[in-house]
Amino acid sequence: MKTKGIILAGGHGTRLSPLTIISSKQLLPVYDKPMIYYPLSTLMLAGIKDIIIITKKMDQNTFKKLLGNGNQWGIKLTYLIQKKPSGLPEAFKISSKYIKNSFITMILGDNIFYGSNFNYQLRQVVKNNISSIFTYKVNDPSRYGVVNFTKNGFRLEEKPKKPKSNFAVTGIYCFSSKVLDTHKKLKKSKRNETEIIDLIKLYKNKYGINIVTLGRGDSWLDTGTFDSLHDASQFIQILEKRQGLKIAIPDEIAYRMKFINKKQLNYNIKNYSKTNINFYNYLKQLKYE
Repeated sequence: MKTKGIILAGGHGTRLSPLTIISSKQLLPVYDKPMIYYPLSTLMLAGIKDIIIITKKMDQNTFKKLLGNGNQWGIKLTYLIQKKPSGLPEAFKISSKYIKNSFITMILGDNIFYGSNFNYQLRQVVKNNISSIFTYKVNDPSRYGVVNFTKNGFRLEEKPKKPKSNFAVTGIYCFSSKVLDTHKKLKKSKRNETEIIDLIKLYKNKYGINIVTLGRGDSWLDTGTFDSLHDASQFIQILEKRQGLKIAIPDEIAYRMKFINKKQLNYNIKNYSKTNINFYNYLKQLKYE
């Protein structure tokens, strides 16, 4: 089965206003890279090369200028427009004609995942086409959709006032193309939007869905507020400085995943010599490995 990815990078980003009045949230910096590099890298590390990026109309050209068509990384990028924020499941409706008969992994454009175990688990889910959601233990579960584990499986609750579990549903979702039929059965919530938790419930009841719980060595960051955006930047900075390795560089991932050859890598490196000396110096090291 074909595998395709979706990055949902629309929305108004009101919690980050006034920055998001003039720029998409997913174009804001997280340390030394635009936010969208992180979800893009997550999909690439899962082996996904055909990726749809959903944006607001006013932002689409800026995303295209930043990312291009993906050829430089050996991937294909398709850009679609979200006319207005109507709930996360709307991404499947917007993408419907592009994702027929495909296994789909959707990731939110403001979510950052880090950890070798997470990357391995996601690759296995994608490789074996296992419909899955990923959960992560948090201190404030009432802010999220929550997974309550039971003797007979699990139940899902959307932002419960008194959560029975600390396991939040993260912003990455893997479904078969049957999700397109499931989406059509959704009813809008009190917010006048379709809800991702409602979609997961319907899909689970008819087709079943797997739970992947991220462990202590994995990290999940939601960068939708000023504090969380700042925390994410510090997190990336500390890891990169201590390890001497860069996180979420699409050129490096594309080369290590064999999406591109050394000739293309060298071409990409040469381009960085005029635009980003830090990336240039870092990527030069790959030529000698």
